[in-house]
Amino acid sequence: MSAAIEAVYRAESRRVLATLIRLLGDFDRAEEAMQDALVAALERWPVDGIPAQPAAWLISAGRFRAIDRLRKQARLELGDVDERAAPAVDPMDLDERHLADDQLRLIFTCCHPALAPEAQVALTLREVCGLATEEIASAFLTPVATIYQRIVRAKAKIREARIPYQVPAPAELAERLDAVLRVVYLVFNEGYAASAGAALTRAELSGEAVRLGRLLVELLPEPEALGLLALMLFAEARRDTRTTPDGDLVLLADQDRSRWDRAAIAEARARVEQALRAGRFGAYTLQAAIAAVHAEAPAADATDWAQIIGLYDLLLRAEPSPVVELNRAAAIAMRDGPAAGLTAVDALLARGALDDYHLAHSTRADLLRRLGRIDEARAAYRRALELTKVEPERRFLERRLREG
Repeated sequence: MSAAIEAVYRAESRRVLATLIRLLGDFDRAEEAMQDALVAALERWPVDGIPAQPAAWLISAGRFRAIDRLRKQARLELGDVDERAAPAVDPMDLDERHLADDQLRLIFTCCHPALAPEAQVALTLREVCGLATEEIASAFLTPVATIYQRIVRAKAKIREARIPYQVPAPAELAERLDAVLRVVYLVFNEGYAASAGAALTRAELSGEAVRLGRLLVELLPEPEALGLLALMLFAEARRDTRTTPDGDLVLLADQDRSRWDRAAIAEARARVEQALRAGRFGAYTLQAAIAAVHAEAPAADATDWAQIIGLYDLLLRAEPSPVVELNRAAAIAMRDGPAAGLTAVDALLARGALDDYHLAHSTRADLLRRLGRIDEARAAYRRALELTKVEPERRFLERRLREG
């Protein structure tokens, strides 16, 4: 494939697929049509040149090949798409706005509440983000066969339940938008802090999540969509400072803030302020507000920890979670000292809520180290080391143990 054609296909393929799914009414048929369109492009574009509207060309070619394939099969099952069910392409369907609308419809279809949450994530990553099944399995530590079956079952459910390919009506939007935002958030989290592997982050996952977040905000600027995009942008602004050139973990307090992406921070701040002004925000906006306080501090010791604790209090009311409590405890340790933070962490662990969460034990270990309780700190570091599966975190914990 020539570099120019490959670049166009990479840029346009997800939009092309979204529209083909709408036109053909079937995920698998649309994927097959998109591959046929690529073959046609490889045949024609070197001769005719890349068209002025490559996405429209690919959609038209893919639809034509799909209808031709159906005609040749000559044994359509009842309910299958025929030529009348896949009407001729209207040029209005192929402008930028309609292509973007099709992507939004596809996101909401993949995240329909009738689908199991794990199926929503797998289907979104496969159909909206274009990740291979093997990549999804690797990201979420799940066998390839399991991910494949989730995707197959999800597509069957959409087909059999006749789940509409559309953005929901305003009355249904809250429930459906929550599912979409949750999936985007999960994708981003796996990219920002990988659950296992040699690298701390997976840029392709977090980058796709940001792309989806921008698409949602552009076409559906709800406060929590704005808040989630802001949260992701604040986090991405720090990406290059979270590890050393050798891939070792760098804690927030030790990061070189002069290297943070100030343009991304400025955009994130504008987004979170817009969400806060709406007055109908929730957990994503509150997390973004916390990230904004960190971003505004010129140094770690200049952070407004009292404001952060206050925001965590609001977040706990909006979305109670032991992980949020752990983060609040770490903030208390920064404001009131390690002993106060340790009391809060120990209370959490006593409840058994985070016993298998490596960050709870590494946080406890750090507080014990700061208090001079070295033997207890080493035991906590060892427990954290048993639980983590990410190599940079393992190396960090091993270094702490060597340092005593």
